[in-house]
Amino acid sequence: MKAISIKEPGGPEVLRWTDVEDPRPAAGEVIVDVVAGAVNRADVAQRMGLYPVPQGASPYPGLEVSGRIGAVGDGVTGWQPGDEVCALLTGGGYAQKVAVPAAQLMRVPKGVGLVQAAALPEATSTVWSNVFMAGALKAGETFLMHGGAGGIGTTAIQIAKARGARVVTTVGGPEQAARVRELGADLAINYRTEDFTEHGPYDVILDVIGGDYLSRNIGSLGTDGRLVVIGLQNGLTAELNLAELVFKRISLHGTALRSRPAEQKAAIVAEVQEHVWPLIESGAVRLVVDRTLPMDQAAEAHRILDAHHIGKILLVNPDAVQRYNGNARP
Repeated sequence: MKAISIKEPGGPEVLRWTDVEDPRPAAGEVIVDVVAGAVNRADVAQRMGLYPVPQGASPYPGLEVSGRIGAVGDGVTGWQPGDEVCALLTGGGYAQKVAVPAAQLMRVPKGVGLVQAAALPEATSTVWSNVFMAGALKAGETFLMHGGAGGIGTTAIQIAKARGARVVTTVGGPEQAARVRELGADLAINYRTEDFTEHGPYDVILDVIGGDYLSRNIGSLGTDGRLVVIGLQNGLTAELNLAELVFKRISLHGTALRSRPAEQKAAIVAEVQEHVWPLIESGAVRLVVDRTLPMDQAAEAHRILDAHHIGKILLVNPDAVQRYNGNARP
C-alpha cells in the first residue's frame, strides 16, 4: 500500500507519498480500507517533530479516517468485512489501509456520506471528552471556544448550542465571525481587535492556544469555572495567579486524546455515538468541510491548515477520488 511518511522533522515538504508494508490486524483489531482521512493540528506537530508518536502506534500521521472494513482480527465481534465505518486512530490515517482497535470504530451517521464521515471521529471525540466529560458543560452555562473556525471549533460551537449553552468564540476575522454565527455562536470575538476577557465570565473554556492565554482564561472564568487546555500553539509555559484558581474554585484540566489508554478511548467513542450522532442525524449539528484534496497532496493540506480555512480539511485516498469525486456522497 501507499502512505504519507515523514522523511524528517520539518515543513510540509517532508511529507512523502511512498510504498510501505500493509498493516495486519492484531487480536481485537480490524483493517480499514481508507476512503478518506482528515487533517488535524496534531499531524502538523508530529511533522515538525513536536509530537512524539505513542509507543506501538503507526509512524504515519492521521488520527481519523472513514472507509470499509477489509479484514477482521481474532476476537472481533459485531463487525465484518464490507461494513462502512469511521474510526478514531492513534496514528496511520494518511494511508490506504490502517489497523484500528474494534472498540474505536464508529458507524457512519445516517445521512452522512462516507467521504465526509472522515471529518467526525477526532473532532467529536475531542469536543465530547473535553467540553462535556471533563468540563461538565450544562444547559444555561456560558461556553468560550478559542479558535472557533477550525475543525474542533465548528464542532464544539454546534454541539454546545444544541445542548443549551450560550456560546462565545474567538475568530481571526469578519468572514470567520459570520460563519461561526451561522453555526450558532451567540458572540464571535475578533481576537486581533478585541479582548475576550471583557465578555466573561465564562463557565467553561476550551483552549487550543496555550501559552499566555492561561492567565487570561483563568481571569475570565466565573466561580466554579472549568478550563480545559488541549493545544499549545502559543507556547509551553505561562504564569498563573494561584489566588484566582483557589478563591474562584476553578478546575484546570490538561488533556490529550491521542495518548489516552484504549479503554478510555472506547468509552469516549461509545458516548459520542450515544449523544452526538443523534444531533448529526437530526441536522442540529452539521459537518463543516473546508475542502478535500487527494491524500498524496497532504503537504498542500498542511499549508492550507496553517493559512485560512473554516472547518475540516479532508484527504481522499487517490484510488477513491474518481469514485467519490471530492465532496460527493458515495
